Amino acid sequence: MDTDLALANIAAAIGERSRARILSCLLDGRARTSTELAAVARVSPSTASVHLGRLNAEHLIKVLAQGKHRYYSLQSRQVARALETLNVLASGSRPSFVPTTPHYLRAARTCYDHIAGTLGVLLHDRLRAMDWLVAARKGSHATYYPTENGAKCLQELGIDISSVPKSRRRFAFACLDWSERRFHIGGALGAALLGCALRRRWVVQEPGSRALSITNSGRREMQTELGVHIELASLT
Repeated sequence: MDTDLALANIAAAIGERSRARILSCLLDGRARTSTELAAVARVSPSTASVHLGRLNAEHLIKVLAQGKHRYYSLQSRQVARALETLNVLASGSRPSFVPTTPHYLRAARTCYDHIAGTLGVLLHDRLRAMDWLVAARKGSHATYYPTENGAKCLQELGIDISSVPKSRRRFAFACLDWSERRFHIGGALGAALLGCALRRRWVVQEPGSRALSITNSGRREMQTELGVHIELASLT
């Protein structure tokens, strides 16, 4: 396809008002369902499905199937940069993501056997930022593997990295967080991190609930050992 024709197709995909609303909504980096995007675009679910198909066909968005749900997000950072530039030209602003999850569950909770919520997302981001984990994409999910330094540092936290891969499940993968719409760590490593956090009393399990309470000592240790003190202040 000629470059000018490809550009025209992309511009036409962006240039419809409902699709522009969808793309602007996704600029915050969080994934959303088609139902949520239909509300944002102010169209019916069936019409939203058509719009999402068009945006996906032009590689502006991608879809992640997780359980019974399908979540949509921007295809790449390049798409985000292009949209940001168009927003500057249009002097527009994008809507903020407003979660409706109860605060006690949003701050920290279990997702099956790993840590979810704001704390889970922070741990995911810090382990990636410190280069403890490297990503290899398989399908729509990113699978993580420990770096040499990451394996050493996890060992120092009390996680026996040599025993984790022996389990039958995946070592670690990006699990989309339903309250934050960003990723936390799932898989065998996610379970090991939860076990470590409970043993060291970084968090305590609320009786009969998925909610996790972050202890004062846990805040201090995670600040010292993982550098999440600034972000953790938002959980108080």
